[in-house]
Amino acid sequence: MKNYVLIILALITFSSCGNSSGNITHEDNSKTGNIVEVLYFHGKQRCITCNAIESLTKELIEHEYEQQLKDGKIQFKSIDISTKEGEKIADKYEVTWSSLFINKWTDGQESRNNLTDTGFTYAKGS
Repeated sequence: MKNYVLIILALITFSSCGNSSGNITHEDNSKTGNIVEVLYFHGKQRCITCNAIESLTKELIEHEYEQQLKDGKIQFKSIDISTKEGEKIADKYEVTWSSLFINKWTDGQESRNNLTDTGFTYAKGS
């Protein structure tokens, strides 16, 4: 399963330059560089599958993209949508429960890739 997630993450990362499945201007001017942002949304209570998606995604990023993570070129954020801050971010992404997004930021422009279905498909199968 880890190999599947790695392949998917790599493909999304490298293909997202031309993928505009939701280009928006970021309100936060701190994202002016080129980064990849991995967002995992979850509720207060989570099932085994939800926990697996988060832990495997985080493990993959930490092991396969260790230097990019240290350099800040890749960011992983686990967002609890049951908190006020998490709810605000979830509203922006229009998510209501567990979701996985990989976003490419280029000079303040965001290209979103929703991998929720893919994440649940592989987490359920393995």
